[in-house]
Amino acid sequence: MDPGFRRGDGKGRGVYNHPMFIDSHCHLNYQGIVEDQQGVLSRARAAGVTGMLNISTREREWDDVLAVAEREVDVWASVGIHPHEADAHPDIDTAKLVERARNPRVVAIGETGLDYYYDKSDREQQRISFRSHIAASRDTGLPLIVHTRDAAEDTANILAEEMGKGAYSGVIHCFTASADFAAKALELGLYISISGIVTFKNAKDLQATAATIPADRLLIETDSPFLAPVPHRGRPCEPGFVADTARFLANLRGEGVEELAATTRANFFKLFDKAAA
Repeated sequence: MDPGFRRGDGKGRGVYNHPMFIDSHCHLNYQGIVEDQQGVLSRARAAGVTGMLNISTREREWDDVLAVAEREVDVWASVGIHPHEADAHPDIDTAKLVERARNPRVVAIGETGLDYYYDKSDREQQRISFRSHIAASRDTGLPLIVHTRDAAEDTANILAEEMGKGAYSGVIHCFTASADFAAKALELGLYISISGIVTFKNAKDLQATAATIPADRLLIETDSPFLAPVPHRGRPCEPGFVADTARFLANLRGEGVEELAATTRANFFKLFDKAAA
């Protein structure tokens, strides 16, 4: 059940207090947040954040990331290996991902994908890891969380090739790619998640694309502790700041923030349906 749902208004109906946001991608165990994790969670809830997906990027994080989700009713976990970490995790295959994903608080596979901007791991090893994660997504029925930077063509090709082997669901997280890439992702049935980058002055192309993403495929995120939106630039990002991104994005799309909050929350529980169970 959506933890933002309040049971009963005295007339047999459930009640929502609007707006209520879901941060679909944050790193609660990263430096910049973990030192004051409970304070960060409290501030997020006060800002109207009713759910957070805590993302793992390397195997040694898995237990800690999962522990937060097991402790906090409004936090869920993912299991995955970031493309930067692909070289360091050649042994993390589909079977290991599937095994860890059996935990009831793990609702997603990733983050995974390709990063040719930093090239911190061999590109072929990144591609091997990416395909292993896609297979785990397909095997578990859990959505795939995709990171892509300066690798749009290879990312799109692998996503399409793997979709041809059998359907899976997923989201392009922290979307910064072209409108053409967005169209390809949407055609594959994937969702697109917008981060605080959309509030940056130099993000005109992203703003134009974000304004046109179909409402039923849109998510919002912070990628905390990175990419704090305006007006929080220069600070560690927190899940509570997703409200600032939502307000900016709603204005960009010509809709109310309550509408955008409700839409993106519903989309989250449709995509990450294990979280709604």
